[in-house]
Amino acid sequence: MVDPDLILRKLADLDQYLAQVSEYRGITVEEYRRDWKIQRIVERTLQMAIEACVDVASHIIADRGLRVPATYAEAFEILGEAGLLDAALTAQMVRMAGFRNVLVHEYARVDAEVVVGILAGRLDDLARFRTTAVGWR
Repeated sequence: MVDPDLILRKLADLDQYLAQVSEYRGITVEEYRRDWKIQRIVERTLQMAIEACVDVASHIIADRGLRVPATYAEAFEILGEAGLLDAALTAQMVRMAGFRNVLVHEYARVDAEVVVGILAGRLDDLARFRTTAVGWR
């Protein structure tokens, strides 16, 4: 059974994270590279935003009895397969999950151009996920 309070809490957290990280939307790659404090704020906030989306996805998957995802990326694929996310948003959220793994596990140095690209043009994907997820309660 969907716990609407849990979903609302996670979505409220996501709103807060998006508002916070949006302050850096206009930053240049050079500004980002120069300021380690901005790097930490942005990277950690993006990580938490993506994880809030994963938490919502996992809750919906469990509630609907869908197959158990082996990875965070697969959670979004499952939602897409179930018709809960459109193909474009599914693909973007899969990429976001991969980016979260880079942030957390430091598979490679975090690429400033990728981060600034997310700030400039991909935050709306997280907002779209939020808007879509509201209907799942």
